[in-house]
Amino acid sequence: MKKWMIYARALLILAGCSSVPLTGRKQLLLVSDQEVLSSSLTQYSEYMKTAKKETSGKDASMVVRVGKKIAAATEQYLKQNGLQDEVKNFSWEFNLVKDNQINAFCMPGGKIVVYDGLMNIISSDDELAVVLGHEVAHAVAKHSNERISQQVVAQYGAQILGAAVSNKSAAVQQVASSVYGVGAQYGVMLPFSRKHETEADYMGLILMTMAGYNPEVAVKFWQKMSASSSGKVPEFMSTHPSDSRRISDIQKELPAIKQKYGKKVK
Repeated sequence: MKKWMIYARALLILAGCSSVPLTGRKQLLLVSDQEVLSSSLTQYSEYMKTAKKETSGKDASMVVRVGKKIAAATEQYLKQNGLQDEVKNFSWEFNLVKDNQINAFCMPGGKIVVYDGLMNIISSDDELAVVLGHEVAHAVAKHSNERISQQVVAQYGAQILGAAVSNKSAAVQQVASSVYGVGAQYGVMLPFSRKHETEADYMGLILMTMAGYNPEVAVKFWQKMSASSSGKVPEFMSTHPSDSRRISDIQKELPAIKQKYGKKVK
């Protein structure tokens, strides 16, 4: 029995081993991109049916403007690094939603939503780029796929790989529903792990830099986010690294990021 479990675990690792762009971290992805995109689009569409979308005004324009630049830089990077097949997974949308929460998210496939509660503390395109770079990084790194895969393994074990599991898609849909959690207290997306948040911080700095924004504003932005919370951690930051750890990590990574990717920084 023990040998079988070791063998099954090895099969799982071999079947779904992948690498995250920009960081090279190995990850376990057992769910196809199409399954993830299908389930996330369903949840996103349901959310947008009742969301109060804002389509005019300077904030809505800023979300679209910055979102498009981050998206363009992301696609350019993927194409230039032999990952052009990944580009087809993105069908970008940029939405500002009327909600007092300090929050934003990017669903798999590039569906970006920013709450106007967040826009109340954003004072520049660069600051918004910090947030959108971070959220797009979650999608590029396939963190949702990774979380779904981990939960599928936890619930169904190695049998999910076998042809005997005729309802694999149903299982994936069930797990995905809990991961996306429309209507939950966290909005559309349940919190990522701290590991994912730290990785998205790093990747987001790179993406915003490649898009022509100044990553140095990230330090003051997260300081401002911390001050605005008045001791209460916003849902957007609930599983993020501590303020001091995040700022320290950003300061440590900035010189190398600016040197390697900062040719277009304004």
